[in-house]
Amino acid sequence: MFRSAAAGARPLAQPTPPLPPGLLPRPPRAIPRQSLLDEQAVLTEAMSDELDLDHLLETDDTLSWRRSGVGSDTLRKLRRGHWTIQSEIDLHGLRRDEAREALGRFLRSALQREWRCVRVIHGKGLSSPLREPVLKHKVRSWLMQRDEVMAYVQARPSDGGAGALVLLLRSARRTERG
Repeated sequence: MFRSAAAGARPLAQPTPPLPPGLLPRPPRAIPRQSLLDEQAVLTEAMSDELDLDHLLETDDTLSWRRSGVGSDTLRKLRRGHWTIQSEIDLHGLRRDEAREALGRFLRSALQREWRCVRVIHGKGLSSPLREPVLKHKVRSWLMQRDEVMAYVQARPSDGGAGALVLLLRSARRTERG
């Protein structure tokens, strides 16, 4: 009975010899989840909502700001479009936390790409509850807390007017030197 049951059977193929260590496939890279969470927490804390904007803004008709050591002529040049806007981010429709994270990523990317002049579109708040510009005030506050932001002015009407800011960023080379 056994021979009739095993009549069509073939021996199993011999196992292939193990590969030498240099040819073994690499295990997948570990995802540093906790490090990513820590970086996100630092980013969130780095741009706090608790800054009093009114005390830090230079009072002029366009509510511009400049870091200590940056001359007023820089604001004038920025306002007049002396530097070409190299990129922009549009924060319309984002919630406050989403906007803060997107802005942080954008500024880091701008610094890596060595962009010196960028536009941040925060909107005028016309579609916000009570038509109050929530992001407009938050974005200005967050920008003052970022080391790479040297100055900002309200955009010219052709560049977004009261719904946007034009930023001058620190040179990446200057940041590396300290």
